Amino acid sequence: MYRQLQKILVKFLPISTIYKYGFNLSPMYRRTTARVVHISDDLKKVTIKVPISYKNKNYVGAIFGGSMFAATDPIYMTQLMQILGNDYVVWDKAATINYKRPAKENLFCDFTFHEEEIESIREQIVENHEMTIEKTTFLKNHDGQNFAEVIKTLYIADKNFYKEKLKKRLKSTS
Repeated sequence: MYRQLQKILVKFLPISTIYKYGFNLSPMYRRTTARVVHISDDLKKVTIKVPISYKNKNYVGAIFGGSMFAATDPIYMTQLMQILGNDYVVWDKAATINYKRPAKENLFCDFTFHEEEIESIREQIVENHEMTIEKTTFLKNHDGQNFAEVIKTLYIADKNFYKEKLKKRLKSTS
């Protein structure tokens, strides 16, 4: 559904605007209580805000860890899918969150890909057809104090290679 909607909207709006409002209006993302506050035009930098509110406070009045984790979960995968384009498959493979201190204030998080990273990914996919990368980001307050570290492992593959891999897997299990 979202991809079909994107195909229509891209005729009228920049992709960064579509993604910003798409995330912020999506029922799944809204439930995290986070909001996307900025997406660069090239999609290589995304900033989110996790405001403290009655919707995400835990028993001790800090932001519920699940809200922090859920707020960060879909960003890197979706961001990389858009940057690389339709010739690639991108999946979340694993994630870890390390809580550093209770968050009793608004938090912010930046998700960044550099051009060198993107070129390196493309080169490695040409060579190996698939790979995994780890990306680390931090949930911080306005002053830059770290409240949580999030480590995401992403699987990336050439789409044709991935389709063949799935076919082989299906044949071997039947």
